Amino acid sequence: MTSMDINEIMAYLPHRYPFLLVDRVIHLEPGKEIIALKNVSMNEPFFAGHFPKHPVMPGVLVLEALAQAAALLSFKTVGNPPDSDAVVYFAGIDGARFKKPVMPGDQLTLHVEILRNLKGIWKYATYAEVDGQRVAEAEMMATLR
Repeated sequence: MTSMDINEIMAYLPHRYPFLLVDRVIHLEPGKEIIALKNVSMNEPFFAGHFPKHPVMPGVLVLEALAQAAALLSFKTVGNPPDSDAVVYFAGIDGARFKKPVMPGDQLTLHVEILRNLKGIWKYATYAEVDGQRVAEAEMMATLR
């Protein structure tokens, strides 16, 4: 079991403010799974327009947070060194479902499991929870370059 703080996360992911959507990794088992956290603050820039009187985190950004966690898992699985030029690109998203809005003050728990890695295409089962309740889920595919 491995954890990662924000400095190590930033060494692996190319994303930066306002698009870095993983704050901490609390469990990582290379080749298998990752559990990470995203703290959702009213200070997020997207809340200004989504929606001014009823702030809701866009579902596509919940999926992006899951994808960033998946990228960390892939990098750790293949042993990419920190600060390499490797990038993980989305190849597909299947079965995306949004079950509950994510609001300022929520903490997203991001769960990603590797289903397979075949010929450079990774497939993951992902879901996000807030307070133990599932808010989103999807199967994702990506490629590491």
